[in-house]
Amino acid sequence: MSVVVVITLCLLLLIAYVFDITSKYTRVPSVIMLMALGFFTKYLLQIFGFEIKNLNAYLPAIGSVGLILIVLEGSLELEVSKDKNGMILKSFLVALIPMIILLVLISVLIFLLSESDFYNAMLNAIPLCVISSAIAIPSVKNLGKFNKEFVIYESSFSDILGVLLFNFYAMNEAFSFLAIGNFLMQIVIMLVFALIATLLLSLLLNNIKHHVKFLPIIILVILIYELSKVFHLPGLIFVLIFGLFLGNLNQLEKFNLTRKFKITKLKGEVHKFTEITVEAAFVIRASFFVLFGFLLEASEILNLESLPIAFIIFSTIILVRILILLIYKLPFLPLMFIAPRGLITILLFLSIPISRQISIINNSVIIQVVILTAIWMMIGLMFNKSPKKIKADQ
Repeated sequence: MSVVVVITLCLLLLIAYVFDITSKYTRVPSVIMLMALGFFTKYLLQIFGFEIKNLNAYLPAIGSVGLILIVLEGSLELEVSKDKNGMILKSFLVALIPMIILLVLISVLIFLLSESDFYNAMLNAIPLCVISSAIAIPSVKNLGKFNKEFVIYESSFSDILGVLLFNFYAMNEAFSFLAIGNFLMQIVIMLVFALIATLLLSLLLNNIKHHVKFLPIIILVILIYELSKVFHLPGLIFVLIFGLFLGNLNQLEKFNLTRKFKITKLKGEVHKFTEITVEAAFVIRASFFVLFGFLLEASEILNLESLPIAFIIFSTIILVRILILLIYKLPFLPLMFIAPRGLITILLFLSIPISRQISIINNSVIIQVVILTAIWMMIGLMFNKSPKKIKADQ
């Protein structure tokens, strides 16, 4: 049986690699193919008499590691400079404002369709308000520079804001000045800690002489993130700051502190670290979505009772996105299509305490919204011209 598992894993990851290579030609987001791959693999194994059980417990763990690596991968690619300040601020607002609007609208829908109180409805609505960087970032690698950078910033901010908002609602059963004060204090503590930890990890990366040096740094990043969760601190802020720090060493040369610690000598190491991070992110991301597809049931995907709710939520997401793009005068195409729900949505949904779960926001609704937004993004990417094609047409 163990041989079958190892062979299956190797084949699935190799097929996932092929999907990743061909996605820029097919314009089909690899996440859709990965979920389909996992879904059909389960039935194929059953046909040959193999059945693998008890995999549900692995999904949150793999998802958490995947989220860390994907945000780290995206932040390592981002350039921070004065001329980027406008885009960074705009991407932050485009991540925050629609999240608040969607939170209110979806919470009202849940409140009207269930017997739950409005505060609990908001907790259950949050997972559906967050753009998944795990799907958005890999899917936009063939877009133009502005659209690509904007989506990386927006989806990373969306993940961080979504986790912050979810933690606040999950830890507090009602609004109060004390709860808000504690929440703001946690953010300040995490910002200070993130800066210190980033500097220390950078020093380690610069001074480790052992031939194995990049994997321990990644493990430390994951460890710090998970420890921050224990203390209810927003660990994704640390991941984003660490990635931006390493990815923008050129901008740090003017600061005395970085010159003192010779941080700018890291440039060569950062390139290698980025390569390792990208490959690790690919393996974990592929594993998560294949496993998610493996755990899917046809009855959940085709649940006609939940489909109207899922479609209303999906339509609301798209309408709010169109509105916000028009208000901020952002490129309508292809950004209108890039608002996927995915890894972060699933992770937050699985983190809702059982006592506070609402029956109408169930597995089927979450899965259907994830699939609908992924298909919507696929349609937009299929009809979007690549930068090279645009130049050729001009």
